Amino acid sequence: MGAGVVASDPGPTRVLLIEPMNLLRCALARVLAGEADLQVVAELGGYDDLGAVSPTPGPNVAVLGLNPPTAEGLAAVSWLAEHVPGCAVLLVTGVEGTDRIRRALDGSADNRTVKGIVGTDNTPAQLLHYIRRAAAGERVVDPRLAAAQRAWRNPLTRREREILRLAATGMPDPEIAALVRLSTGTVRNYLSGIIAKTGARNRIEAVHRAQRAGWL
Repeated sequence: MGAGVVASDPGPTRVLLIEPMNLLRCALARVLAGEADLQVVAELGGYDDLGAVSPTPGPNVAVLGLNPPTAEGLAAVSWLAEHVPGCAVLLVTGVEGTDRIRRALDGSADNRTVKGIVGTDNTPAQLLHYIRRAAAGERVVDPRLAAAQRAWRNPLTRREREILRLAATGMPDPEIAALVRLSTGTVRNYLSGIIAKTGARNRIEAVHRAQRAGWL
């Protein structure tokens, strides 16, 4: 650097918080307020409020709560990628939502915007560390979430998922059997096994549990 040239101070990292749970969002904002190098530029309680975010100057990092993942939340990632392309996105979710998020982002251009997926059980200090890494353009890997995800493997086989998806539509067992080319009794045996694997009391609850866990 030449004599007399002073490097410009980029200022604090601008952080956008998007979290539907008011208590959690306020707690995160309070933690960030105590950091001199981080500045919360907006707190949003809903994904529909993204239109209020100014792209100039836009946030450097968006911390997006997706617990559980929803279509609206995943659409928010696409919105940020399109309207605030320089913003790194950090997704916060539970272990049961990780698979669904990864499937939604797999092969998507939005995947370049997402710098990492971190777990809801992280401490404030760990989250601050991840935000700073995302702001630096680094990929963030949460080892605790990765380990928990390995333990949370999908217990349903491909055939079980196929049958449960059909059952979720309300289709009677004989019709399911005809579609998958099995006997009605075999389909019922599959459904009994699915109920046991998901810890549900009936097939309706099994569907709900599997959907929440991202197994379908």
